[in-house]
Amino acid sequence: MGGGGTPGPGEFGGSGRERARRRGQGQLEAQVLAALHEASGPATATWVQERLDGDLAYTTVMTILSRLHAKQAVTRERSGRAYVWTPAADEAGLAALRMRRVLDGEPDRDAVLTSFVSALSAHDEQLLRTLLDSATADASASADDPAPADGPAAEPGTAPAPRRHHPSD
Repeated sequence: MGGGGTPGPGEFGGSGRERARRRGQGQLEAQVLAALHEASGPATATWVQERLDGDLAYTTVMTILSRLHAKQAVTRERSGRAYVWTPAADEAGLAALRMRRVLDGEPDRDAVLTSFVSALSAHDEQLLRTLLDSATADASASADDPAPADGPAAEPGTAPAPRRHHPSD
């Protein structure tokens, strides 16, 4: 390094232009997912790279796709010697996956959920209440369904009869 001046283009990680072009991992993942959502079907890493204007190296695209696969945000299937990639969910599903992952990473889920819910707008709170009520009603309906197809319904207030095992079971 030279005297007491400012760092040159090759010092401290490259030129300012290179640093300005550097993006965070989350931003790269979002760009790769957006490209996959544009595809009419499963896409190769090369196809994704081309949609990103060749701005990223092929190995970088593969690394991002592999990380997304580990996070269950994309699926992959062998096609010859390569993989073809597909988003695992639509944009809303991927956002929900990210939210669950953040929640799962926190030691105090109750505090996180309390903080999240207390910050909701009135509209979002009402929507959440409606969705929870619907899920509760669906769970109650499935619990109230008659006996399974392989046996008669039990009389109300009685325990179900034990299932007898056939020797062929």
